Formats: sequence, structure tokens, C-alpha cells
Amino acid sequence: MLPVYICEDNAQVRRAQEEFIEKQILMEGYDMKLVLSTGHPQEILNAVQSDPRRGVYFLDVELKGEELDGFALGQKIRQSDARGFLVYVTSFQDLAFETFRYHLEALDYIVKENPKRMYEGIRHALAVVTERMCREKDEKREYFTVKVLDTIRHIPMDEIVFFETGGRTHRIVLHAESDRFDFIGSMQELEQQLGERFLRVHRAFLVNVGKIGELDLKHREIRMKNGEKCLFSRGMKREILERICSG
Repeated sequence: MLPVYICEDNAQVRRAQEEFIEKQILMEGYDMKLVLSTGHPQEILNAVQSDPRRGVYFLDVELKGEELDGFALGQKIRQSDARGFLVYVTSFQDLAFETFRYHLEALDYIVKENPKRMYEGIRHALAVVTERMCREKDEKREYFTVKVLDTIRHIPMDEIVFFETGGRTHRIVLHAESDRFDFIGSMQELEQQLGERFLRVHRAFLVNVGKIGELDLKHREIRMKNGEKCLFSRGMKREILERICSG
């Protein structure tokens, strides 16, 4: 069951959101529950940190009299719930740039000045969340989970292209189809953890075999399907060819 949170400093608007969300959950039979509705962002954070599950968050941007605004709150939520659904219910029209700047990946932006539009936006957001959860369950996607600074990141395994050793000791760089970041880790531990889907082709590279595009045998290079290149060791040539052919 997905927990639903509301953080809205206007008590009247907050009550309206509570009633509408609970009504939608009941009418549509959503596997959700409204667990906390408050005007104080710290109460949201305390609840999320004490029960770090994937959740749905309806957040106001301007939280008057509070240390955190909706964007800062979203950032802190992401540290405990990297895959949660953030929905901003706000008086502002265009927040896309701000949420991009904060790396928040918001699901939607709902303008609350017009109650009819607000209710329609909430209804749509709940439906989209349910659709995505059902799709993920059907796909049974596997995720690679890693801590990056103070944030927990979840990357679909089928989107990872390769890992390489970073320029600093114990740093690993993850190359995904639409992302790249580094973290503290051990290539040997990764190799054991990830299993047969990944192959240690070089002391500096651990590649997703399914992402290999072609081999340059002369220069001992692997060209991945996304165009990136990795080196492979002379002794790995035969195993790489066997894995590609068997796949």
C-alpha cells in the first residue's frame, strides 16, 4: 500500500485536498492510504524517515513560516525515497525549471487557485501513479541501489550500460542510458553482486553484456549500443565473443 502525504500551509486548501484524495482512493479502489496531512515539512520528513517506503507526496511550494519550502522538502524526501512520486500543488504556473534545477523529477504541477483544476489534477496524478505501479509490477524490473552522498539512488538494471573505475581511489562511475554519476565502491564486489548479466572485460570496466554493440578486435575496444566505448583485456576476447554469440 502506497502512503500518501500532503504538505500545505493553507488549512482550508489542505482539508479540501484530504477529503478529495480519500474520496478518490475509496471510489477507485487504489492501493493507497493518506497517512499524514500537515502544514509543517519537518513532520513529513520525520514520518518518511521513520518509515522509508515509496510514497506519493502532494507538496505546496511556499510554506509560510517554515525553514523549508516545497523544493527543499522534495530534496530531503528524495534522500529517503528516491522513487517516490512528487506532485506540486501550487499557485505558480511553471515550475519545470526549478524542479529540474533541484533534480526532483516531479510527477506533475497542479495550480490550486482554481478548485476544479486542482481536483482534476489530483485525480489525474493518482491515476498516473497507479498506472505506473501496475506497469512496473508487470515488468518486474530489477534495480541497482546505491548511496550517493546523502541520497539513495535506484537505477533500473536494464538501463545500466557499464561501470568503470573513477579517477580517485574506490570511486566507481556508473554509465546509464540517461544518467552518469560516481559513488564509493569496489569493482570486485560489484562483479559478484551483479552476476552473469555483467562481465568484467577489463580491470577498469564491468559491462552489461546486453548493451554491447560491436567489438574492435584490433584496438581491443567494445562499442556499446549507446556509442560509448570500453577497453577489454586480451585474455577476455574469447569469453566476450562467446557471451555475445550465446546471447
